[in-house]
Amino acid sequence: MNNSVYILEDRAILYIYGEDSKDFLQNLISNDINKVSDNSSCFASLLTPQGKFLYEFIIVKHKSGYFIDCEKSQSEDIFKQLNLYKIRSKVEILNLSNEFVVASFGFDKYLSIEGAKDILGFTFKYREDPIILDPRNKKLGARLIINLEKLYLSLKKLGLKNDKIENYYHHSHKLGIVPKNLNKLKNKLFGIECNFEELNGIDFKKGCYVGQENTARIKLKNKLSKRLLPIEIIDGNLTEDETIFFNDVEIGKVLINKEYPFAIIKYSNENFNKDFIFKTKNGSIKIFVPEWLKI
Repeated sequence: MNNSVYILEDRAILYIYGEDSKDFLQNLISNDINKVSDNSSCFASLLTPQGKFLYEFIIVKHKSGYFIDCEKSQSEDIFKQLNLYKIRSKVEILNLSNEFVVASFGFDKYLSIEGAKDILGFTFKYREDPIILDPRNKKLGARLIINLEKLYLSLKKLGLKNDKIENYYHHSHKLGIVPKNLNKLKNKLFGIECNFEELNGIDFKKGCYVGQENTARIKLKNKLSKRLLPIEIIDGNLTEDETIFFNDVEIGKVLINKEYPFAIIKYSNENFNKDFIFKTKNGSIKIFVPEWLKI
């Protein structure tokens, strides 16, 4: 069993509480807040009114409100956006990133902890702190949201040993799930093109939320022709927003160009095949279709 743990220092924790917090979130997010309880957490996104991607996060029940586990580079903007929507709602929003930290560890280790269940998003308490089986994909393992002061004692009790965060990024990228640099995706593609349906981040049965109309239309009218997919650089280098070609036919665009690159790809185009080698202005790449994505 792998006892590695990754301290995700690039994650932030916001806390939303108050008597209107549930309805407030329900009217904004792409998922159904009713899925979130003491025993269940969910993955969700905040979209533009047109359905374009803005932010993504994991929502975890905490006391009388909800933790928002998000990328630190997006946290200030999420904080501002939520406050913009607040208006007269009885809701308070705090940034607790200086107090709480997110630690991630593998699925097998998670299952060995008393109380764990093999259910995506399943949440239980370990010494009063939530452990969550990642609601997107169990191969991402589990997350512990914990007060910084308690972190190292809990990790010691769990028999977890600190590992390099880059190993987590690499694993996530290989799995086909964006590990960082989410701001590079903002306003550049629809939420549904980010594979949020397959990552359990969209609920098509819930009522209205920001961006719901276009999201539902793309789904119902079978208009989904592009997907966010991981890429591997074979040689050369990539530039953000540059075009990807096959035989001089445009097949997509690079969105995240460094470290753990992703592109928006016209996967339904006859010139797309995951076995092909594609060209950019200064390089050549391979495009991967994750095994959990049936396209």
